[in-house]
Amino acid sequence: MTDHLPHFVSDAPFDPVATKQLSPEQEKFYLASQWKMMWWRFLSHKLALVAGVILLLSYLSIFVSEVLAPYNLHSRNTDFIYAPPQGIHLFHDGALKAPFVYPQKYTLNMETLKREYADDTSNPQSIRFFCSGDPYKFWGLFDASFHLVCAPDNGTLFLFGTDRLGRDMFSRLIYGARISLTVGLLGITISFVLGITIGGMAGYFGGWVDSSVQRVIEILRSLPELPLWLALSAALPANWSPVWIYLGITIILGLLDWPGLARAVRSKLLALREEDYAVAARLMGAPPTHIISRHLLPNFMSHLIASATLSVPSMILGETALSFLGLGLRPPITSWGVLLAEAQNIEAVALYPWLMTPMLPVIVVVLAFNFLGDGLRDAADPYD
Repeated sequence: MTDHLPHFVSDAPFDPVATKQLSPEQEKFYLASQWKMMWWRFLSHKLALVAGVILLLSYLSIFVSEVLAPYNLHSRNTDFIYAPPQGIHLFHDGALKAPFVYPQKYTLNMETLKREYADDTSNPQSIRFFCSGDPYKFWGLFDASFHLVCAPDNGTLFLFGTDRLGRDMFSRLIYGARISLTVGLLGITISFVLGITIGGMAGYFGGWVDSSVQRVIEILRSLPELPLWLALSAALPANWSPVWIYLGITIILGLLDWPGLARAVRSKLLALREEDYAVAARLMGAPPTHIISRHLLPNFMSHLIASATLSVPSMILGETALSFLGLGLRPPITSWGVLLAEAQNIEAVALYPWLMTPMLPVIVVVLAFNFLGDGLRDAADPYD
């Protein structure tokens, strides 16, 4: 008769990490969540990281536009119409000084009737920081006059020159960012609500629902985008207030951007709805809205975030183009597109090229969104 060997069973809970004897670095990697791994991969994408910092600073600036701008949005300097940009200097006669500018003096050319400005290098004027300047109503709530940077006493500070009414272009660019940047965010919100809802229904239910949605998307995608933008923008009543015009342009941009996202959501849901966890939830009696929102959408939410960052630039460019053509936002609202409308006259551009400076923030923001989108897409791709 064979003696049985004693059998011992450990009462301690099973710890797969301890049994594999992972190093602290391996343990940190294997136990990390999906979002944490995406964050690590994004940090390795240096260009996307720089773009993210630029966008973060840009959007933070819209909360304090009044403080950052040297002048009030509507301040006019009638003695300095079409004044060129003033340079900031640190050295005068070989000596280091606090940041200063040289005052500008102009003469009227009687042959061309053009104002010709020249710097008075004999009289440097120090720039003021954390100072009291043009009064303003902060977010329309209370009166204030505090500015981060102010013009010298009895002097001027036109970093990007002035326009035909003597208004500081740099200050107007800062104020315009509040409108141009938020148009993209509000538009993408409308686009995402429509795209996820309609695309989710088409991908989950299939059948005639999917066919109907696809036909609507094909019709919308077959229409020329720019003429459709122009037609809808021209249909907005001219007597609407600036706020309603702003909301109308935002809704138009959002309504025309959802078909592409809806198709992406539909294709993902067609594949994910057959996964075991989705089938199990359906057999347990979970309603379709619960399955889509709690089980299907989170599995490709990272791709939706990357898609959002790539869609916002198109909306910013759309608002800029419509305002430039005079069919978008109109004064007294100030956006980058409205500022570019001042540069429609080729003669004005040739004589006063600083009127084209609103192109610079548009280019920087659009490139930053594209680089950020590429970084997020690479970070969210599990097969890269």
